[in-house]
Amino acid sequence: MNKARWQLDSCVWEVTLACPFHCAYCGSCAGKARENELSTAECADVARQLSALGCRRVSLIGGEVFLRPDWTGIVQALVSRGIRVCIITNGYRMTPGVLSSLRELRVESVAVSVDGPRDLHDALRQEGSFDRALETVGALARAGIPVSVISALRRDNALRLPEFYETVKTLPVFAWQIQACSPMGAAGKNGIDVSFDAGAVLAFVSGVRESAPFAVGVADNIGYYTPEEGGVRGRSGVCFTGCSAGLTTLGIDSVGNVRGCESMYDKHFIEGNLRARSLADIWNDPDAFAYNRRFDRAMLEGKCASCPHGEICAGGCRSYNYFAGGRLYESPLCARKEKL
Repeated sequence: MNKARWQLDSCVWEVTLACPFHCAYCGSCAGKARENELSTAECADVARQLSALGCRRVSLIGGEVFLRPDWTGIVQALVSRGIRVCIITNGYRMTPGVLSSLRELRVESVAVSVDGPRDLHDALRQEGSFDRALETVGALARAGIPVSVISALRRDNALRLPEFYETVKTLPVFAWQIQACSPMGAAGKNGIDVSFDAGAVLAFVSGVRESAPFAVGVADNIGYYTPEEGGVRGRSGVCFTGCSAGLTTLGIDSVGNVRGCESMYDKHFIEGNLRARSLADIWNDPDAFAYNRRFDRAMLEGKCASCPHGEICAGGCRSYNYFAGGRLYESPLCARKEKL
């Protein structure tokens, strides 16, 4: 295999599991930091290794990133190497000091998780968290920091998207990303109903995107190739071209485990650990990320096997497929299923 074929472009890096919440649907079961999380020096070395592989963008996640005391040093280690940094937060502990640091570090953007109207958001997170999240959105915008909103859909909040949109469209954000809540981690343990009508969500996004005062798009775990494709992924003309885990993207957790995607939160998908092997060694391993690097159309299962878009779509999001359907190569959330 030609190692140069797999060019790392972006990384999602979980820097801690510490979090003020214990959300009922948290995919990583965050709350308490792991005892053996990567040290400041180890994180600086991870930044160096990401840069050496040509990574251009890193999204820092938790837990809650800002609960890690050395978060500014991690960001500095990345941006000093020309890597763009986005931080995803629940917005609950935004302070003037954090805002000042974000501005000084020239973080590319901050995404605040807001999952629906106040009653739904607070019910599975924490009372008061909705108002705090919206306050954080406003504070970030006033500080001149680009801010977006991310919403994870379940059965209950998906039905109230039009209502929630009336709130989101008043916020000073540049984008709103809508993604499917995966039944992994706490969501699976708590039996959260994550089913919803993907076709209805695509129709909703298609209906509001032209008039919305910001970019509106669905994530890679919702789709695929309905008439709305090309207009529902945040930018006009952008289409889903298959799961990118281990092809152009990877995930790193707070103890140094490497996966193709940080949403593939299962030991089955760990390709190696940075305390034992270098990132380059893991990334360039000819046997790593085989579920995508060795994908062939013949691997498609169920209705995906006969879909005319199977060669391009490749069966959708590997993570969602695995946790929601138990099979990597058939999408349980494809809006085309009823039409095949």
